Amino acid sequence: MPKTKRRIVFHVDMDHFFTAVEEKVHPEYKGKPVIVGADPKQGKGRGVVSTCNYEARKYGVKSGMPISRAWKLCPHAVYLRPNYELYTQISKRIMTILKRYAESFEQFGIDEAFLDVSSKVANYGEARRLAEKIKKEILENEGLTCSIGVGPNKLVAKIASDTKKPDGLTVVDEENVQQFLSPLPVRKLLWVGRKTEQKLREIGVRTIGDLALCDPSLLVEKFGTIGIQYHLMARGIDKAPVGGSSGIIKSISRDHTFEEDTSDVEEIFRILDSLSQEIYEDLVKQSLYFKTITIKVRYEDFETHTHGKTLSFLTNRLEDIKKNARRLMLPYLEREKRIRLIGVKVSNIVSGAKQKTLT
Repeated sequence: MPKTKRRIVFHVDMDHFFTAVEEKVHPEYKGKPVIVGADPKQGKGRGVVSTCNYEARKYGVKSGMPISRAWKLCPHAVYLRPNYELYTQISKRIMTILKRYAESFEQFGIDEAFLDVSSKVANYGEARRLAEKIKKEILENEGLTCSIGVGPNKLVAKIASDTKKPDGLTVVDEENVQQFLSPLPVRKLLWVGRKTEQKLREIGVRTIGDLALCDPSLLVEKFGTIGIQYHLMARGIDKAPVGGSSGIIKSISRDHTFEEDTSDVEEIFRILDSLSQEIYEDLVKQSLYFKTITIKVRYEDFETHTHGKTLSFLTNRLEDIKKNARRLMLPYLEREKRIRLIGVKVSNIVSGAKQKTLT
């Protein structure tokens, strides 16, 4: 029987994309800590850090951090409001480059993408050369660097892209997946946050290798059915296909994981409004309208709920997003559990090019 053709997947991740674009447009920012996000208002601002460059990260600043805390850590940084129109224009050009090299393509946010290149290369040596070619083309065309992970599936490729940032290239062939994953901390796996990491430590699991050797029944007992997923990921197993390249936007979503699990309603609503604002800005800049809005809630024990509502009209108004997101969230604030994560998603999206503005 003929040997099954091996699968080769790229994960391309632009390095600190928003701040890198700002540094490209404003060379005077080079070498300075740059933070894109909410207005810090001299340490009293509300909202979060969208992204920051590596100079800012040296001070402990990171994405998703409250902007007030970022100010305390690095008050001398350059603080900028997001220029989504510019970021989107450059993102589209980069994604156009990437699509040319892919058998199948999946954009993952504004600055990341998966490429299945299985039919484009014969082996991992050719895959490395193709990745180098892509990095060079993006740098020459856009003046920006990216980090690329190469692996036999999306999971391994994504973890690989994060190991040598910035401007990195990490290739993990299928024979070396376990060797690559085993020494890494379990926190590197998708869905493993600080609390899960602590629970795993309680049963002696600190690395991905430890998790791969763990009894699956013990993981199910401690985490429920997601424990099986943890075990599969620790063994580098991921059969999820790389999505199609139609470019049709079906939904826009934003999530936020709280630094500490919370039941503070005011804080939850503040973040919910911030997520709604980001979605609104995405809709406006792309001339899109939606009919369905959905919220997501994940409690401290990882119990997760989603709840949606389909409106009777198309809209892209900020007021409609905020109002409905808050209404949908209310029932989940009545439970005696702290909340770990919240999210907002709009779907049933149509292009504004074919719609009259709702007044």
